[in-house]
Amino acid sequence: MWNKKREQKSILIVGGFHKARSLATSLLKKGYRVTVINKDYEACEKLAEVNRLNVIFGDGSKKFILEDAAAGNCQVAIALTDSDESNLVICEMCKQFFHVKKTVALLNDPSKTDFFYQMGIDRVVCALNMITNIMEEQAVMDEMTRLIPVDEGRIQILELPIPKNSLVAGKKLWELNLPKEVIIGCILRGDRSLIPRGDTRITEGDVLLIITSDKSKLDQIKELTEYAAS
Repeated sequence: MWNKKREQKSILIVGGFHKARSLATSLLKKGYRVTVINKDYEACEKLAEVNRLNVIFGDGSKKFILEDAAAGNCQVAIALTDSDESNLVICEMCKQFFHVKKTVALLNDPSKTDFFYQMGIDRVVCALNMITNIMEEQAVMDEMTRLIPVDEGRIQILELPIPKNSLVAGKKLWELNLPKEVIIGCILRGDRSLIPRGDTRITEGDVLLIITSDKSKLDQIKELTEYAAS
């Protein structure tokens, strides 16, 4: 049932050549239908080399280009351009004109996060240094925790929700027993994206974006999902 549901979902990605190609490849492998819009013709030629990827050449902030890309048939729209303003416009157009259910915007300026949410963007992804590709795990599948390869597998990103009664709820980051190869790059708390510090305290319902260059080390973070004894 889950696989069938995924195969029926269509995803639209606008801009961001490298990030778009990596994300699209991952989503196609999972059975999604993916369309990418890019205004760079050479980038489109390279993207067209990805098997089963639908590529549209044009400016994704233009309504007629979104129409060409059949945005109205997509359940998720992801804006990955280098311009925060363009990403906001793209997501708003997808919502207002094409009734896309979920929009995701890449954001370079974290101070605009609250404003983007106020404007109706469903998920805002901040491009903060080491996690510029973090949209891969935020983009689509809120229903499941997932591991996503980035940069040809050299970096792994895990979205880890902190459940109710978690053993680590209430602890500060410096109190966690994490291997040095594992870092917490961002904490999603409600509608906010927090840049974690050593004294940042974890709360129930947080979503930790964990980054590592060593996939095997992820086995050592199981304590984060363990429950306190009732």
